[in-house]
Amino acid sequence: MKKIIAVTGMHCGHCEKAVEDAIKAIDGVTKVKADREKNSVTVTMKTDIDEKLFIEAIENEGFTPGEVTVKTGLFG
Repeated sequence: MKKIIAVTGMHCGHCEKAVEDAIKAIDGVTKVKADREKNSVTVTMKTDIDEKLFIEAIENEGFTPGEVTVKTGLFG
């Protein structure tokens, strides 16, 4: 399962890494990829994780989270 979270405020590679590291610290996350040009972070997880945890982690790094899109199934 993947969740794509809109994130505003990332301007450089350091910003992307800060968001990635904060989300990687959440139990159950298997892969994270932040993309400042797309203003989003894609999170892959073993099981569904409450998106509030991702929102809080992003906010704690000083960025603004937005809409969360859930991708499931074979191509999710």
